Order: sequence, then C-alpha cells, then structure tokens
Amino acid sequence: MPKIVDHEQRRARLVEAVWALAVRGGVEQVTLRKVADEAGVSMGQVQHYYPSMHDLVRDALDRAVRAVNAGIEQAVAAAGASAPEEVLRACLHALVDPGEEGVRLMRFSLAVAARAAGDPQLARVLAPVDGELLSLTAGLIATARRGPGGDELVEADICWSLATALGVDVALGHRTPEAAVRVLDHQLDTVLRLGAGPDALRNAAPGAAAGR
Repeated sequence: MPKIVDHEQRRARLVEAVWALAVRGGVEQVTLRKVADEAGVSMGQVQHYYPSMHDLVRDALDRAVRAVNAGIEQAVAAAGASAPEEVLRACLHALVDPGEEGVRLMRFSLAVAARAAGDPQLARVLAPVDGELLSLTAGLIATARRGPGGDELVEADICWSLATALGVDVALGHRTPEAAVRVLDHQLDTVLRLGAGPDALRNAAPGAAAGR
C-alpha cells in the first residue's frame, strides 16, 4: 500500500523552519540548505515544494500574517455576544498582546519587511488592514458610542494603525504588552467618548471601560 504523504504538513514544517531561522538570525541568513537542516529533511524535499527562496519566504510570510489575523478572529469569536465595546477591545488587544507565538510571528514579519520594500509581492502580503475589518471596527465604534460621533471609518483606521505600531514595539521588546494595552485603551476611551455627550465627556475617567 503506497504511503500517504501529507503535503500540507510538509510545507508547514518548512515554513516553521523559515520562521525559526529568520527570527534567530534575520531573513538574509535563511537559505534552502539551512531550511532543510532546520526541518530535518533533504534539500530535494525543500526544492520540491519551493523551487526558490523567494517562493519559500513569500509563503512563510503569507502564513505568518494569516496566523496573526486568525488570532484576531479568535479574539472576536471568544468575545461572542459581549457588548460592542468589549468586542472592539478584544480584537484590537489581540494585536498588541498576542502571546508568545504571536510575538514570534510579528518578529518574523518585521524581519521580512525590509525585503518587502523592493518586492511588490511581499509588500502586498504586508498591506494594511483590509476594508472588511475596518468596516467591522467602524460598526463596533458606532454602536459602542451610542450617539453621533466623527468619521468611524477613519477612527477605525487610526485604531488599527496604532495597534500595529504598538504590536511592533512589543515584538521588538520596546514595550510590554501591558504598557501597549494601556496606550491603546486610552485611544479607545477617547474615541468612544466622542459620541457620549458633554456630560459623559466631563465625567468619564481614563481606564473606566468594562473588562479592565
């Protein structure tokens, strides 16, 4: 009986090797030979799935970004039927406090970022938050503030841009996740108070949001 080969598992093993090598020594140090050694497979197997380093790095980056996005989706799912503000904070917090594996994936993405500056294919993978997530976030902001406010779509974009920058700081060790969450929550407090009316704006205190 012929052996059943799990091709996806093999690709994932090679990608895991790329992540590990790039985080340890930078993406410039990653070669097909080193990937084969790290994964404990032959050069032939690496080249069977990835004919070039570009193909391998691109797939590794794509999988890293998808894994980070999956963490955000899981945070939203875990929030379930919570109040819109709690869902909003949960999905944004997932980027600045992603856990050990999330930090590792962010570090890998940063290692590839310099190369992406001259590579349109890699740059597309690292593109900003997509329109669907921005629309979801804008809707959460509008519902959570329960009143007229500013341009929720722009505010959602600002929140995600801040969360991304804070996530980079956490990945580089410049901030702790707790410090990053405090900064992000301060911005969210400001955004949500915009639609709360003058009395709420005068009486609101930073850090008063639910769940903290």
